[in-house]
Amino acid sequence: MNIPRLHFAHLPTPIEPMPRLSAALGGPELFIKRDDQTGLAFGGNKTRKLEFLLAEARALGARTLITAGAFQSNHCRQTAAAAAKFGMECILVLTGEQPHLPTGNFLLDKLLGAHIVALPDRGKRDDCLQKTFDTAAAQGKAPYLVPYGGSSPIGALGYAFAMQEVLEQGVNVDWMIFATSSGGTQAGLVLGQRLFGYQGKVLGVSIDASKPWLSEHVAALASDASEKLGARIPFSPAAVLVNDHYCRPGYGVLTDLERNAIHLFAKYEGILLDPVYTGRAAGGMLDLIRQGFFPKDTRVLFWNTGGQPALLSASYQADLLRDNPLGYMKSGHEAARI
Repeated sequence: MNIPRLHFAHLPTPIEPMPRLSAALGGPELFIKRDDQTGLAFGGNKTRKLEFLLAEARALGARTLITAGAFQSNHCRQTAAAAAKFGMECILVLTGEQPHLPTGNFLLDKLLGAHIVALPDRGKRDDCLQKTFDTAAAQGKAPYLVPYGGSSPIGALGYAFAMQEVLEQGVNVDWMIFATSSGGTQAGLVLGQRLFGYQGKVLGVSIDASKPWLSEHVAALASDASEKLGARIPFSPAAVLVNDHYCRPGYGVLTDLERNAIHLFAKYEGILLDPVYTGRAAGGMLDLIRQGFFPKDTRVLFWNTGGQPALLSASYQADLLRDNPLGYMKSGHEAARI
């Protein structure tokens, strides 16, 4: 498979057992895939996607990367770092309320030299992004539009080959659990599952989107990504496993679910999660474990897709330091059908 790719991620990322957390929960046997260690400006899952997206951008002669996200966007931070690494300009359209002081990912964006276009209204993001692109093109900056979350057929290939990487590492697991939002990570894993023969189940815990939308979107994205490698492989929404029960509080809203997961992973394994993505996905996984969704002898791999700089953002610090029992959650949740 001769796909244009720039190799700058620190791969393969380790797979580590989590024996203390597994014991505290009474099973199943938990493992973690450390995609927070991909190496690009504190790492994260977007680095895998950017290896393919940057290759396409350079092949097209682009000199400027343009993308969008929230002020604490991990995707924007890694895009800005990739631009700096390859001597390109970066323009970020950041939505929401602009912090008074740059902290977390927003601080890193500035350190990496990105030009910031602040947009309070997230609903106008696509229009603003297109205008920003058109302006850069008119100025002769040769822009390349990096898709939101890096989630395009090209970007999804990063996680198709990540599935191959896991299988080559030889840690056999029954389930893979991860955060899903813009769909590129899940589409890649679903495609990689088919291509490389993973026999377990791939479950995305939704951060902000409904199960019907994600299932349709991921299936279409995985199908489109397959054409980059050869003949099209059609995926149906039924082939995409999504749990959307835990996204109801809204994007980036920190609740006891995320807070407890962050504390438990830190206390028992010395591993840091982020408050938006991995915190919510891990919280959902822990809740399913406590409800007996997974048999005790199941082996489960959790993908740590990064995002830890958001822990140091002013918007989350007070909530993260609230008293936490560090014990079993008082769930109140019911397991959603998958």
